[in-house]
Amino acid sequence: MIDAVLAELPPLISESDMHVSQMVISFLTTLARVHPLSLAKIGGSSILSELISLVRSPLLQGGALSAMLEFFQALVGTGTSSLGYMDLLRMLTGPVYAQSAALTHKQSYYSIAKCVAALTRACPDEGPAVVGQFIQDVKNSRSTDSIRLLALLSLGEVGHHVDLSGQPELKTVILDAFSSSSEEVKSAASYALGSIAVGNLPEYLPFVLGEISGQPKRQYLLLHSGVEPERLRVQGVWTLLLKHCECAEEGTRNVVAECLGKLTLIDPETLLPRLKGYLLSGSSYARSSVVTAVKFTISDHPQTIDPLLKNCIGDFLKTLEDPDLNVRRVALVTFNSAAHNKPSLIRDLLDTVLPHLYNETKVRKELIREVEMGPFKHTVDDGLDIRKAAFECMYTLLDSCLDRLDIFEFLNHVEDGLKDHYDIKMLTFLMLARLSTLCPSAVLQRLDRLVEPLRATCTTKVKANSVKQEFEKQDELKRSAMRAVVALLTIPEAEKSPLMSEFQSQISSNPELAAIFENIQRDSSSANMESMDTS
Repeated sequence: MIDAVLAELPPLISESDMHVSQMVISFLTTLARVHPLSLAKIGGSSILSELISLVRSPLLQGGALSAMLEFFQALVGTGTSSLGYMDLLRMLTGPVYAQSAALTHKQSYYSIAKCVAALTRACPDEGPAVVGQFIQDVKNSRSTDSIRLLALLSLGEVGHHVDLSGQPELKTVILDAFSSSSEEVKSAASYALGSIAVGNLPEYLPFVLGEISGQPKRQYLLLHSGVEPERLRVQGVWTLLLKHCECAEEGTRNVVAECLGKLTLIDPETLLPRLKGYLLSGSSYARSSVVTAVKFTISDHPQTIDPLLKNCIGDFLKTLEDPDLNVRRVALVTFNSAAHNKPSLIRDLLDTVLPHLYNETKVRKELIREVEMGPFKHTVDDGLDIRKAAFECMYTLLDSCLDRLDIFEFLNHVEDGLKDHYDIKMLTFLMLARLSTLCPSAVLQRLDRLVEPLRATCTTKVKANSVKQEFEKQDELKRSAMRAVVALLTIPEAEKSPLMSEFQSQISSNPELAAIFENIQRDSSSANMESMDTS
């Protein structure tokens, strides 16, 4: 009877239906516990090969992954011949060590490492030797990056649950991995250190904190090892992070901010007011760090922090009036995150925030400077990043808070953006296309003022001696501008505008523009037909 059931299982184990796969895995786990002899033949069947394939799928996460870990622990506990600890370990890690090819998805390495750790917890006597081998794999100069990646992640997953302080080389090996040329290996080393610290806080937490203080070049990775700090000692980590929130290196400040934000989610009633207190800091770096930290407390699903955050997010957004340009920029980034993920946090603040947001869309001549590079002079616009952040906020608000916008005031700033830098033009072309659908009558009233900058973009010529990149950028600008034109022409009455009609004639008489226009119209029509077919 059981054999007949087992024969039906392989086709049901597939990443295409994780829910059914999870039920199959749970059934096999129960079978391993109550009727272990029934799994004697599983080693030679396609069931195990399908399960191993599923472990390598990037879709194996959440409940299905948890079920898989329980299954491997139950399976190795049956004592079945050819399905012992080392047998299963070889099946899981074999493809990586065979060096035939790296696994396509990084998630696959994490899943394999979690399975390795699950087996090791079930067979503690086998653990020290395997951990020692992983340490040697990381050290070995002949190991591929894929092998190092898997070994580091496996060390992290095992060390998360088992105290590895008895491994004398472990700290040195992980720190050396921070110097790898592979970003994925460095990230895995950071993950491993944070996970291992959880396995023995008294041993590893002082070590991690000491390294952060003493290794400026490694601070980013070391801090990232604490990016899931809820299992660490909150107060110790919080105090240390605050020391680093004034660091001049932006990459380090961003990781500090992420850690502060995630810590705040653990105890928002205590820690959110502390973050707010740092808004009064005399250091612009500290102010930018705490405003960025708020961004990491915002998600698109309900959280206990939400009511508290709604009451005080206005205080953090007052930094849109900060004298420091970078603080205002990160305030816009945080505002954009709220508008995108949880607009209810900021909807009631728009009357106060929008004037400051719109103010940051303006080109400021005092922020433009010339830099000499050899015989050439190069123009640098220090205000470009904050203008981009402001226009990105505007684009987000079209989807999340359209009903709270004065659309004509909004269009004033879209018009300015149409004459700005390449990056901002690209954003405003997208906005025009959205506005043509969302607010056609308002756009129609401004059509004549919108056509001219579009025409200017489409007819601009690049100097003959310009580099290839300039030609490519101008070509992309033309195409994006033309997409906006096609969108505008979907508005009833748009063709009756004399300026639009004249521009259409100009497009028709220019072979290059006509070809772009026709291609975009064709693509647009095809997309509309597909939309109708699927609706």
